Amino acid sequence: MGKQSDIEILGVDVSTQDVPFRAPLKFGGRVVDGSENINAEVTVRTRSGKEATGFGSMPLGNVWAWPSKSVEPDQTAEAMRSIAQRVGAVANDQSELAHPLDHGIAIQKTFPTIGKEIGAAMGIEEEVPMLAILVAASSIDAAIHDAFGKANEINSFNGLSAEFMNHDLSHYLSEEFAGEYLDQYTLREPKETMPLYHLVGALDPLTEADIEKPIKDGRPETLGEWIEADGLTHLKIKLSGEDLPWDVDRVVAIDRIAEETQGRLGREHWFYSLDFNEKCEGVHYVLNFLQQIEQLAPRGLERIQYIEQPTHRDLKKHPIPMHEAAKIKPVVIDESLLDFESLLLAREIGYSGVALKACKGHTESLLLAAAAQKYGMFLCVQDLTCPGASFLHSAELAARIPTVAAIEGNGRQYCPAGNAGWKERFPSMFEIEDGTVGTYALGGVGLGH
Repeated sequence: MGKQSDIEILGVDVSTQDVPFRAPLKFGGRVVDGSENINAEVTVRTRSGKEATGFGSMPLGNVWAWPSKSVEPDQTAEAMRSIAQRVGAVANDQSELAHPLDHGIAIQKTFPTIGKEIGAAMGIEEEVPMLAILVAASSIDAAIHDAFGKANEINSFNGLSAEFMNHDLSHYLSEEFAGEYLDQYTLREPKETMPLYHLVGALDPLTEADIEKPIKDGRPETLGEWIEADGLTHLKIKLSGEDLPWDVDRVVAIDRIAEETQGRLGREHWFYSLDFNEKCEGVHYVLNFLQQIEQLAPRGLERIQYIEQPTHRDLKKHPIPMHEAAKIKPVVIDESLLDFESLLLAREIGYSGVALKACKGHTESLLLAAAAQKYGMFLCVQDLTCPGASFLHSAELAARIPTVAAIEGNGRQYCPAGNAGWKERFPSMFEIEDGTVGTYALGGVGLGH
C-alpha cells in the first residue's frame, strides 16, 4: 500500500543555460574553457492532492563524462542534450504514484535504450557511456526529489524513512540492507559548516611568475592569493598521472606555497586531495609518487587526505589492484562509480573509498552513500565545476551524509558568473572567508535551497 506522500509526475521541462568561464580548467589532459547547465523543472502531485514544482540544475560535463577519441566534444554535448530531453519525456510518462527514489530507479531502467537510440540517431558508432547518461539525467532526478519535498512541505532528506519510503534498502541494494532505510545513513539537519576543497588545476598559476595573461577581475589569481583571501584549508590538486617528475614537482611546489601562506596566517593544519584523473598506468605509479613526496616533502605527505581515481574508469576491463596504495592513503573511485555493482567491484580490487557526485543522480548518490557507510569506506563529495543551484545541491548532499568531512566547490574559481542570483540568496555558501561554507543555510523544503 502506498504512502500519502507518494508523488505522480505531472510535467517536466528541460532547458539549457550557457555558463562562461573566467579561466580555463585542465584535467586529465583535457582543457575546458566554457560550460552549460542542464536545468529541469518537474511538477508533481501527492496522493493527497498537493502539487509543487521542483528544480534541478547540473553542468553538462561532456568532456569529463564522455572523453572520446572518435567523437568530437560538440557532438557528445549535442548527444547529452538530446538524452536529457528524452529522459525528461520518460519521466513525464511516469504514471504511478511513488517515492522519488522509485521514480528514479524506474527512469534509470530506460537509460541503456535511450543511449542506443540517441547514438544511432546521431550516427555515433561507439557506445554512449552510462556516465554521460547519468550526468545528462541528473538535473531531472534532482528536480523530482526537490518537488517531492516541496509538495510534502519537508526537506527531501527527511523523507527517507519507513514513514515515506515504500521499500527498505534491500529492494535497491542487497539483503545485507534488509530492514534499513536511508534515514539511518543521512542527517536530519545539515552540518552547520563544512571545509571547502579549492581546486588547483594543471593550468592554474601558483605564483605571479606563472601568470601569462592576467585576468584582472578583482579575484585572486595565484594559489597564495586564493589561500589568503578565502582562508583555505583544503586543496584538491589535479595531476597528470603520466609525468611523474611533473606530478612530484607540482605537489612539492604547492606544499611550499601553502607552508609559506598558512604560516603567515598562523595555521598549523591543512589538507590535500590528489586527482590523477585515471591516467596512471598502474598502482606502481602511485606508490612511486608517494615515496618521492615522502622524501621531498614529508609533511606534505601527511597532509594528503585521499587519492582519487588513479587508473582507468572501466574497472571490468582494467581491474588494476589498489590494495598497496590504499594501505598508505584512502583511494577513492570517481568516474568508475556508476552503481552498486561498480562499488562492490572497486572494493574487491582494493579501493577503500568512493567519491559521490550529485551529477550522477540524487537517487544513485543516496544509495551509494548508504552502501559506502555500511562497508566502512572513506566518503567524499565532489562537484563538476558546479555553479549556482548545482553547487548548493552538491553541498547539501555532503552536509547530510555523516562521514563526509569536506565539500568540493570550484565554480567560484572558474565560472563565478553562474552564481549570479544564488550568491545573494545564500551568501554563506559563496562568500568564503575562513575556508568553510555555511551549509546551515541549506535546511529549507525540497532539496534545501
